[in-house]
Amino acid sequence: MGKIAFIFPGQGAQKVGMGKDVYDQYDESKKIFDKADEVLGYSLTDIIFNGPEETLKQTYHTQPALLVTSLAIMEAFKESNIQPDFVAGHSLGEYTALVAAGALSLEDAVRTVRKRGELMDQAVPSGVGAMAAVLGADKDKLLTLTQDITQEGHVVELANVNCPGQIVVSGSAAGVAAVEARAKEESGAKRVIPLEVSGPFHSSLMKSAASGLGQYLDEVEIKDASIPVISNVTAKALSEGNDMKKLLVEQVVSPVQWEDSVNTLLNQGVDTFYEIGSGKVLMGLVKKIDRSVKIHAIHDVAAIQSSKE
Repeated sequence: MGKIAFIFPGQGAQKVGMGKDVYDQYDESKKIFDKADEVLGYSLTDIIFNGPEETLKQTYHTQPALLVTSLAIMEAFKESNIQPDFVAGHSLGEYTALVAAGALSLEDAVRTVRKRGELMDQAVPSGVGAMAAVLGADKDKLLTLTQDITQEGHVVELANVNCPGQIVVSGSAAGVAAVEARAKEESGAKRVIPLEVSGPFHSSLMKSAASGLGQYLDEVEIKDASIPVISNVTAKALSEGNDMKKLLVEQVVSPVQWEDSVNTLLNQGVDTFYEIGSGKVLMGLVKKIDRSVKIHAIHDVAAIQSSKE
């Protein structure tokens, strides 16, 4: 019998109106949105459902919005009686995974990711940093290229190792521009696509955000998890609260090892994945890592209903 993993998306998956149908049809899901509004002291729900998109895209709104939407959809999905053996999340999604694993309360998670968004927004002035997706590059050659450019004085680093042929780089605007100019010739990349983001996430330029988050997390209780959580930083299964807390701080300045995380799950016997939250981004990444696995995108009421058939 194969094992099951629940996986949760991060920034980039957001869209205006996400989660509205579960809010309307499931009382327990509505309570999650309402609780987030109460905790934050403003109507995050209104921003999620009505936008405008530019407001939702501000990282201090995006992060709690995606967390809350995934948790509300997961609450509705409970009627399917499908239980995970492991949980994992992409970047911000790791906080959703911690709530799903019983390690972090909803209230603390909402407050923490809002704070995380504020700190990340403040760490680097707008326009100074950038990120880009590099498609088709050799990972080792791309790593060498980013190290060379950084030594030349323009910081740029691997930020997300998503799947074979898809790696995101992050750093100074000049550093990312240099990767765009040189990646095809020096790493075999087919395309480099600039990303619409508000900062150089998962790079050393986020050090001040990591420091601030560490101080904030000192006051937050993270319990031992009831379900193993795969860490973005180490791609290993964790259950001890203190270990997870340290790695959440490191995660801000470290690459998201998503390809290795999925391979860890595969090696643990996982053959069925449920992506719970807005969109189908992770579904595509998992399929590029192993086409033989079963993966379901649980992003609305229709998907929840079909999972029971």
